[in-house]
Amino acid sequence: MDQLAVQGVSRVFESPNGQRTQALQPIDFAVQTNDFVTILGPSGCGKSTLLRIVAGLERPSTGQVLLDGAPVNGPGADRGMVFQSYTLFPWLTVAQNIRFGLRERGLPEAQQKERSDFFIAKVGLRGFENHFPKQLSGGMQQRTAIARALANDPKILLLDEPFGALDNQTRVLMQELLLGIWESARKTVLFVTHDIDEAIFMANRVAVFSARPGRIKSDIAVDLPHPRHYTLKTTPAFMQLKARLTEEIRAESMASDPASH
Repeated sequence: MDQLAVQGVSRVFESPNGQRTQALQPIDFAVQTNDFVTILGPSGCGKSTLLRIVAGLERPSTGQVLLDGAPVNGPGADRGMVFQSYTLFPWLTVAQNIRFGLRERGLPEAQQKERSDFFIAKVGLRGFENHFPKQLSGGMQQRTAIARALANDPKILLLDEPFGALDNQTRVLMQELLLGIWESARKTVLFVTHDIDEAIFMANRVAVFSARPGRIKSDIAVDLPHPRHYTLKTTPAFMQLKARLTEEIRAESMASDPASH
């Protein structure tokens, strides 16, 4: 059975003056357990809207989302969300941020500490447990956000351009870090990006979005070896896939902006 099933999901936004904008055409999409799926598409095509619907942060205009056969009707601990902006509580330390969800669920303190210590080590933040977000670099803040999401043991991890605000060197390190965690924790991951290299490097499947109103126009398997290292990006198989996806995205970008012809 599919772990995540998106069935006929569309989204129409209505402005206060009654103007309607269709962000998503009806989408059917399935994700298997342990899949790492990247959603790739031009800016403004509805990728983040779909992710927010899966997270339960927005309601679809039509259709439904099922997680392990149960309908998604709002946010839940079974889905861990990481945004591009560092959504940490500034008044809490690294350890307190990571334990936040565990504390809300009433886990005993010893268990909270054990889980947070484990993920602090996993994301390479040992020694920074008592630092506040303002004392951390952007990459370290995102490590904390990923550790917080993982500490809750969600069924699926949802990431919305989580490395988009990072410099290139930090971004590559974070990509490898997340892949390493995925390979060991075997989480199901849905990862939104507009970066073609990142989409290929991270995933075993790339879902390519059309220009708005968004729909999935291609679903492409990425058959590249694991564990992955940045040198993979120079291989013929990677370059071939990049050329194909670049052409797909270029066609959609031109469709959404006729002036670019």
